[in-house]
Amino acid sequence: MPTWIEVALNGPWGRARQPAIPLAEREIIAEALACVAEGAAIVHVHAYDAQTGRQDDRADRYRAILEGIRASADCIVYPTIPFSGAASAEARFAAVAALAADGLLEWAVVDPGSVHLASFEAVAAGEAGFLYANPEEHVRHGLALAARYGFHPAYALYEPGFLRLGAALARATPGLPRPVYRFMFSDGLAFGFPPRPWALEAYLKLLAECDPGAPWMVAGLAVEIEPLVEAAVASGGHVRTGLEDAPLGTALGNVARVRRVRAAIERAGGIIAAAREVRAALAS
Repeated sequence: MPTWIEVALNGPWGRARQPAIPLAEREIIAEALACVAEGAAIVHVHAYDAQTGRQDDRADRYRAILEGIRASADCIVYPTIPFSGAASAEARFAAVAALAADGLLEWAVVDPGSVHLASFEAVAAGEAGFLYANPEEHVRHGLALAARYGFHPAYALYEPGFLRLGAALARATPGLPRPVYRFMFSDGLAFGFPPRPWALEAYLKLLAECDPGAPWMVAGLAVEIEPLVEAAVASGGHVRTGLEDAPLGTALGNVARVRRVRAAIERAGGIIAAAREVRAALAS
């Protein structure tokens, strides 16, 4: 089976913490197209107000980016949702609902669980981390939108319990397109597992119990994911890369990261999937 490459172009970091991320609409579109040319079939984006450097989750921002990328390349491209769980479910998924109603979404973020995110450096310095909160009613709302509009939920699994809850909620949501399970690893943040083969094996055993045969990929935050590429390819999985996931402050950009992951996949004996092959795999 061909291996999917997803590139997460920027994330919520801002340039203070990840200086090389694209912020302006034209930058995001250009970088996405360059990554697709290198083999990425899937593009994940956070929209920004380029003047303030702050994330801007309005549907119109995302619409311009999605349409700009798709005008020049065939790929799956999808937005994030606001990071804070303090807003209502309807408010957090407002852009997703609007874009899905316009037929623009094939995937969307629905993260089935909450997690405390703290860097090891911050812990040592006595600085507080951040709660990434996804109350169950938010998850159910996102899955209901996916069932209504036919997009695939993209699950980021920060802890094993995310997988168990995500699979249970998927079974409880009639008409839901199959979720994509993304195993999140980290070297720099104190959640979940480090990027080790034994950790991937644990996730795969749990997935086999909870949702046998479901599509999955390796990814993370503050991590170099290449150590898991060979094992992912051998086990039939897929790979996400990009500046959202990379160690903060890295000098290696998105295009170089896609190129490096593609080379690692090919060294492992894999072949790179086009977007049409990703769609076909999810439809089977």
